[in-house]
Amino acid sequence: MLSTQQKIHFSSYSGLYDIIVPKDNLLRKINDLIDFSFIYDELLEKYCHTNGRTAESPIKMFKYLLLKTIYTVSDVDVVERSRYDMSFKYFLEMAPEEEVINSSSLTKFRKLRLKDMDLLNLLINKTVSIALEKGIIKSKSIIVDATHTHSRSNPYTALEVLKERSKLLRKAIYQIDEEYKVNLPHKNESNDLDQELTYCKELQRVLDQDQSISEIPAVKEKLNLLKETIEDTKEYYLLSKDDEARLGHKSVDSSFFGYKTHLAMTEERIITAAVVTTGEKGDGPELPRLLEISQQNGMEVDTIIGDAAYSGKDNLQLAKEQNIDIIAKLNPGVSQGHRKEGDHFHYNKDAGMFICPAGHLAIRKARQGKKNIGKNQADTYYFDVDKCKVCPLREGCYKEGSRTKSYSITIKSELHKEQMAFQETDYYRKKSKERYKIEAKNSELKNVHGYGRADSYGVQNMKMQGAMAIFTVNLKRILKLI
Repeated sequence: MLSTQQKIHFSSYSGLYDIIVPKDNLLRKINDLIDFSFIYDELLEKYCHTNGRTAESPIKMFKYLLLKTIYTVSDVDVVERSRYDMSFKYFLEMAPEEEVINSSSLTKFRKLRLKDMDLLNLLINKTVSIALEKGIIKSKSIIVDATHTHSRSNPYTALEVLKERSKLLRKAIYQIDEEYKVNLPHKNESNDLDQELTYCKELQRVLDQDQSISEIPAVKEKLNLLKETIEDTKEYYLLSKDDEARLGHKSVDSSFFGYKTHLAMTEERIITAAVVTTGEKGDGPELPRLLEISQQNGMEVDTIIGDAAYSGKDNLQLAKEQNIDIIAKLNPGVSQGHRKEGDHFHYNKDAGMFICPAGHLAIRKARQGKKNIGKNQADTYYFDVDKCKVCPLREGCYKEGSRTKSYSITIKSELHKEQMAFQETDYYRKKSKERYKIEAKNSELKNVHGYGRADSYGVQNMKMQGAMAIFTVNLKRILKLI
């Protein structure tokens, strides 16, 4: 049951916050910047108002999740830290002497209250609205890119994760007391998951019995992470991979197993839209959705900045219809063609035909494809195959037994011609220098807020993780710019 009135906590110790939590504290500044009552309004219908015991405030629960993202800690540790960290208590709007929640409540809050909720767009919309209200966003450009996130089950197996977590725990212990090694169980040297799991459970048991070492914060954090990993391994014991994650490619010889988050960001580095997909999805097809969401969130867009993935014909057409410039290089196959350097077919303008390296003129030509429908049209030039059969240069040019020999040239559409001309302008060169900003934002999401690896399984959980990470980086950026 959720109370229809939010409680106001009065405490004789509240004055401690003014002494202990400085004005420039990040959490104090976030509390001053944003009114979190919108979370209460959005989740009101997720609770029963007549039956059951009174639930924790959804605002407090949401703030706990936000703290997890800001400081990259486990459920257990974020709750434990809120027990003694006064900046956490202040942010959570708790009285200094107030008891903390049970960490298991956070799991239930995620699964029961945030389920079937478009949290990603809700939180992005909120931060973009704040940035627009405060006059932070002045540009009319969005920079687009996609960043990949590894599935939590790949590339590491449960065995590898357990070994890594137990190793970090031992390392934390040895930094405090090198002689403590004699009290620990013998390390598992095999590659058997059951044996590693047994070892980790025994390691946990030994440390739980010795609070003189297990209660030291540096050890306790690593121990809690190991406990979570043991529980996850039990739950997904027979699960070899994330069912919804897919294999994607960063380059020809580099792949990943997981998800993609397609982002749109202003030149002021405020993320205005995000779309989470499985890893195999292309970048370019998501541009219309990113543009639509950015516009719905209040952005006026006249320029889109991206890499060659976004310069497809459909995107160029969409941009032209909305009078938007696309700062993205055409695929080299369009602008330069796919011909090899040693290809010496030449065009004879008088005959209107191509001449092969042996000097033979094409005998006819035909146009392939339909104008402005699907792929670009191509002119195909056909040569006398009887001459090709006896040509001294036929090796590598004519395939023995072929009934025809042809040479095709793709006809650039008007859209492509216009884009090629636009790429030579000073405006294009100037705006293309802004693209590096989104690479830096991707790095912040991954390296600072743990977005390089999924916290849980499935696209929906990935969207929730993305919502919290993007909300965090947007708030931090707004605070820096105001």
